[in-house]
Amino acid sequence: MGNYKIGLVGVSRGSGTVAPFSYFPETKITALCDLNETRLMECAHHFKVNDKNCTTDFDRFLSFDFDIIVIGTPIQFHAEQVIKALEAGKHVLSEVTMAYKLEDCQQIIDAVKRSGKTYMLGENCCYWPFIRQWDEWIKQGLLGDIFYAEAEYIHNIQELLLDEKNGETFWRLNRPPIYYCTHSLGPLLMMLNDQITSVSCVDAGYSIMPPKGEGCLNMEVALFKTKKGRVIKLLRSQVAYREPPLHFYSLYGTKGVVESDRRGTLTHAGGGTRGLLHLKDKHYWVHQQPERQFPFDEIYTGEIDLSAPKETYDFDGSHGSAEHNMIRAFMDAIETGTQPFLAAPFGANITAPGLVAHESARLGGQWLDVPVFTW
Repeated sequence: MGNYKIGLVGVSRGSGTVAPFSYFPETKITALCDLNETRLMECAHHFKVNDKNCTTDFDRFLSFDFDIIVIGTPIQFHAEQVIKALEAGKHVLSEVTMAYKLEDCQQIIDAVKRSGKTYMLGENCCYWPFIRQWDEWIKQGLLGDIFYAEAEYIHNIQELLLDEKNGETFWRLNRPPIYYCTHSLGPLLMMLNDQITSVSCVDAGYSIMPPKGEGCLNMEVALFKTKKGRVIKLLRSQVAYREPPLHFYSLYGTKGVVESDRRGTLTHAGGGTRGLLHLKDKHYWVHQQPERQFPFDEIYTGEIDLSAPKETYDFDGSHGSAEHNMIRAFMDAIETGTQPFLAAPFGANITAPGLVAHESARLGGQWLDVPVFTW
C-alpha cells in the first residue's frame, strides 16, 4: 500500500469530504487552494498544512507535489478543474454534481480515458450503511423485482442562495433544485443497476422566495423512466420550510416494500433511525396479539455504521459513515488499478437526468430523452 499526498481545492465545501483522509494511514493532506485567503489559512491550520503549499491560484496549485485532488468548488467549475487535474496527472475525487452541461460530462469521461487516472464522483449517499443493506436485500431477491422507486431531498438552504438583508447572492442561487439530484438518484440507480432514459418534470413556481434565480423555485418534481422499464419519482427543494432536512427513499417490489424514515435521515438532527420493511410472504398481523398495530418491521435507516469506530463518522461536515466508506472505496480503486463504482460514466448518468429534467420543466413538463453515458 502506497503513501498518497492529498490536495483540496474549495476549502469551504470540500473540508468535510477531505477530512477522512486524515484517518487513513496511507494518505496525508498536504496542499490547499481557495480564493478566500482567510478560509484558506484557517483550513491550513486545521489540517496542519504548510503555508507554502497553500495558494489562491488553481494552476499554481496543480504544480504542487500531491497525488490526489479533492474538488470542493462550486459546480460550475467542476468540469474545467477536473480535466486540468487529470491532465496534470492527479487522481480526482470530485464533489457532486459532475457538471452543469451534458457536453461537459462527456468531456470528463474522455479526459479520464486519456489520462489513465482514477476519477470518482463523491456521491456519499451511496455509502450510507442502510443503503448498502438494501442493496444486499435486492441482490438476494428479498423484495422481488423492483418496479417503482421514490426519492425526496428537501433541504432549506435559503441563506446559501441570497442574503436578503444586504442583497448579496451566492453561487447556488442559479442552481435549479432538480440539478442537485445525485443524492437521490445515486443510491437508487446503484441499487437497481439501471439507467434513466427519459423524464418529465414540473416546478411549483416562486412563492417562498422572490424569483432572483432558478434556485429559488419552491420545488421541482420529476418522473423518470429507466432502461429496464421502471418508474422513479424525485421531489427536490432547497427553500421549502421543513425541519429536519429530509433524504427519503422507497422501493416497491413484487415481494415487498422498503422505505426510510420520513422524519429525516440526518442522524445529527435526531431522525433517520426507523424505516419500514413489509414483505408479502411474512405473516405480520396476529389477531391474538392486538398490540401489534402495524404490518411491517421497523429497520435502522440512520447514517452511522453502528459497528464502526467513532473517528469514522464524528467530524465536522460528516454525513455519518458515508464519507469514510466512500473514500475507502476510492483508495481501494487507486490501489488495485480498477474503476470505482462511482466512475465517470455512472457520475454522468446520475447528473444528466437532473439537467434534462429542468429543461423539461421549462417546457411545461414535456417528456425528454436523457442520454446514457458509457466508456
